Order: sequence, then structure tokens, then C-alpha cells
Amino acid sequence: QNPKTSAIVKQLLAEENAGELQKYFGSRMEFGTAGLRAAMGAGISHMNDLTIIQTTQGFCRYLEKNFSDLKKRGVVIGFDARAHLSSGGSSKRFARLAANTFISQGVPVYLFSDITPTPFVPYTVTHLKLCAGIMITASHNPKQDNGYKVYWENGAQIISPHDKGISQAIDENQEPWPQAWDDKLIDSSLLLHDPYAMVNKEYFKDIQKQCFHRNINKETNLKFVHTSVHGVGHKFVQLAFKAFDLSPPFAVPEQKDPDPEFPTVKYPNPEEGKGVLTLSFALAEKDGAKIILANDPDADRLAVAEKQESGEWKVFSGNELGALLGWWIFTCWKNHNRDTRAIKDVYMLSSTVSSKILRAIALKEGFHFEETLTGFKWMGNRAKQLMDQGKAVLFAFEEAIGYMCCPAVLDKDGVSAAVITAEMASFLATRNLSLSQQLKAVYDEYGFHITKASYFICHDPKVIQQLFDNLRNFDGKNTYPKSCGRFKVSGIRDLTTGYDSSQPDQKAILPTSRSSQMITFTFANGGVATMRTSGTEPKIKYYSELCAPPGNSDVEQLKKELDELVNALEKHFFQPEKNNLQRKTE
Repeated sequence: QNPKTSAIVKQLLAEENAGELQKYFGSRMEFGTAGLRAAMGAGISHMNDLTIIQTTQGFCRYLEKNFSDLKKRGVVIGFDARAHLSSGGSSKRFARLAANTFISQGVPVYLFSDITPTPFVPYTVTHLKLCAGIMITASHNPKQDNGYKVYWENGAQIISPHDKGISQAIDENQEPWPQAWDDKLIDSSLLLHDPYAMVNKEYFKDIQKQCFHRNINKETNLKFVHTSVHGVGHKFVQLAFKAFDLSPPFAVPEQKDPDPEFPTVKYPNPEEGKGVLTLSFALAEKDGAKIILANDPDADRLAVAEKQESGEWKVFSGNELGALLGWWIFTCWKNHNRDTRAIKDVYMLSSTVSSKILRAIALKEGFHFEETLTGFKWMGNRAKQLMDQGKAVLFAFEEAIGYMCCPAVLDKDGVSAAVITAEMASFLATRNLSLSQQLKAVYDEYGFHITKASYFICHDPKVIQQLFDNLRNFDGKNTYPKSCGRFKVSGIRDLTTGYDSSQPDQKAILPTSRSSQMITFTFANGGVATMRTSGTEPKIKYYSELCAPPGNSDVEQLKKELDELVNALEKHFFQPEKNNLQRKTE
């Protein structure tokens, strides 16, 4: 019943445009552990009023089956600032339609009255003990996209088998319920609640538990620039600085207000590095700021850049910031916990494609480190399990600039990460240390961890399958490579098949998944390289790392060695020319 998408379809029918209709109606968006992510537009392959109604009807029925007290506890729904003029879709409209679906079935809904960062949804699930949470966002995707992200009652993103259960329920509830389209009904409903004011108070109270140097924060002369890249982050990072008694950061004026067109950037993704930060650099130069903090549009990720003595800007990789935050959060914990026995219950987590620096810190300091599969859904769920056993999970991170610094949010959170980074930088400044100098000190103490990651683009699933099949049958059937150029392979873990050469029974400990490709090679020189397919893009990604023991300070030699390993990996394992793969730089 949306006049805009309806008109698009009628026009295509009038033109008898079978090709476009096939694109719109050929296949339904797949609901996975990340929920939905697709372009806004007409048809079942896109995000629109109808597909949001169908998805929420399925999710509602699935929750009714799983929670006898759903009508008492309810769900929370948040949204970002995305909008798509030509199809009439927007995050706010989708959130209201989803709320209407639940309310029509007698389920209380905590619908934020305004845009919020993604981490506020899992925070609200935990804080109000709700059954589930939905965030309408496409994070840092291109402007035409939107998404539907789902959290379970434990405050973490859903993992299997919930995705399959919800997907099946969506298929069984396609016909819109009688009042599905009339979202105005919610405004007079007693089941509609607005958690905005409460969460804005409670969240900032909770993150203050991670504030350890209020006096330094009040006095610091360090200046910060913040950009929210046309997303939701501006107001909330300002409030976080206030909660920590830090002077507010300078906001990039052209990017501080939400704008669904993202007019100043090619991609609204701070992971892309310097291109997204051009305006931030200019403002920092003008105002004499040393540090830039950049959130992605839904404020669950954080990129950090620092001006070096040379006048150049260094953009920290996700692994480097993970090393700094891990060191900082542990140091703060240690200084406030004099009982040395408590360390046996302390944990940090990172995903298997992220740097192993936390493992090195844990080994030396005596706390626990665990790695999980890629993505915060795994770290959030594991953190909750550990917390339920009385353990303290201080920190979790992934190399894709995602950080969980505060146990009140079991997902990545760019707001708390930004203000904790600012406090760390302010503290270091009192010791005349920069973030870069402290990073070197961390590596000096725990061993250098040099990382390099990139990807190839491949639009042909057959080629991708063939590439990984070749690796599994390298020197005859069922044999993996014994070397890669001059580098000897010392171990192999294949999380597609469940094989791990390092385990006594040769079975991998981490969960395996036949539907995605992922092989990790360990090399005799201390190098590790993982090749995996992306769940959301036509990419084959690789992540490589060289870990040196403490005391080996020849960084240039280590970098050279890793460059050579990566070149060999590309040449012998990817074979880009033979497989017609497109490099990232192209």
C-alpha cells in the first residue's frame, strides 16, 4: 500500500520490463544472523514497507513461541537517520511499522522517539530485561541501503538457530495482518513507550564506571575533533565527553548533522581511512587538535587518527586501537583491584581474524584471553556466558574498528570507545606520551604484532568455490599446501570443514559453517594468515599477522617479512590473474 513502491512496480508492468521485475521479485532478502541488509526499493528483494511488515510478523510469531511472557516484557526498537526519497522508505518509517506489528498483537514496544546509536538498543534490552531488540540501520553501507538488526533477550545479536527459526516464521507470515499498514494507531496505544530520556540518562551513568581519571580530564589541554560522518553520533559523543568531565570535542560542521545523502564522502565508512577524514584533518589543523575521533553513521564503530611530530596524520588500524584500548582497560582495572587473586576471573575477547595482541598481554599479565568466530554476535554471546558465570569481561574487539569497552553493552559501541580513548590520550599527555608512542611501548613490552589485511573482489561464486577447493586438494586429494613460496606451513585450521591440524583429534574447537569459506594457515616463521569469504559483499578477504616475542624490535625487518608473506599468499593461494580477481586498489 505504499504509493511510491506500488507506482514503481506498476510502471515496470506497463513497460513489460521483465528484467527489472526479476531483480525486484526474483528472490526474497535472506534473513541471517545479521538480520537483513539490502537496498531500499520495491519488491521482495529490497527493504520497503511490505518486507518490513512481513519480517516483523515472522519475528513476532517466533518470539511468541519462545517467550510466554512476551506480552509482559516487550521489545525495543531504534532507528538511524537513513531515508530513500524515491521509494518513500526511511529508518523511522520502518521502525514505526515494526512497532505497529507488535502492538497489534498486544506486545509492549519501547520505540525511541528520535534517532539513536545502535548500541542503545542492546543496552535497553539488558537494562529493561526485554525479550528482544530491533535496530533499523545499515551502519556504514552506501546511502541507498538499510537494514534490520536483531538482538535476543541476553542483549547480544542473535546466533543460530534463531536466524533459521525467524526466517521460517517470516515465510509463514507473508500476508499483512489487518491493520499492518496503519502506523498512526500506535500513537494512541497504551502499549507504546518511549525509552529515549531514560536511556540517555542511564547509559551515560553506566559508562562513567569506566571513567578513572576525572581530575586529569578536567585539566587536560588536549584538543579533539569528532565527526559523526552525517550519522547519529554527534549529540551522544558530546554527552559522553560531558559525562567524563572532558571539554567537548570540536565537531566537523559539515558532517555533524544527520544527512541520509552523506554528501561529503564517497563511502560513509571510517574504515576506508583518510578519504573519510579529509574534513576532520582540516578542522584539526585550524583548531590545533591533535586527535580525531570518527564514528560510522550508526555510531557503533570508531576510527582514531593522531597528528605525529612530523606533521603527518596517523590513522590507527582496528588492531592498533585494539592493542591500546586493551592495554588501557587492563591497566585501569589493575590499578583499582588490589586483590591479586581477582585476575583469575578476568577475560578479554577478540575475533579470530583480529590481532593476537590481547593473547600476548594476557599471557604476561595472567588473565584469560579467548578468541571467537568473526563478528560481535559471537563475542557478545560469549561475554554474556562468561558474565553469567561470575567472570569479568573487560574488553572485546575486532579488527573492523569495533570495540566493546563497557559490560553494559554486549556489542560494539563507538560512543563509549570514543570517550575512553579520549581519557586514555589525556592521561598519556600528562606523561608526555602520544598514542603512537604508547602503542610502541605496548609492542616493546608484549611483542610486536604487525598486521596486514586486504581483499579481492570476485562476483562469480563458482570461482570462489574452486579457489578454496584447490587449497583443500593442493598436492593431490585432501591435502593442504605444505608451503607458500618460501614460507613453510606449520598448521592449518579449516572452519568450513571443521579440520584443525593442531588439535589431537584434528577437529576444530570453534564452530564450523559449511555455508562460508574460512581457512587459517600458520607459518613456521610465526606468521598467521586467514582467507575467508565475506557474508555481505562479493569479496575474498585475507588477514595476516606476524607476532614477534618481546625484545625483537627490528620492526622494519618484521614488516618486510610480512610483506613478502602476503605477496606469496596472493601469488600462490589467490592466483588473481588465473582466477580473474580484482584487487582492492582497482
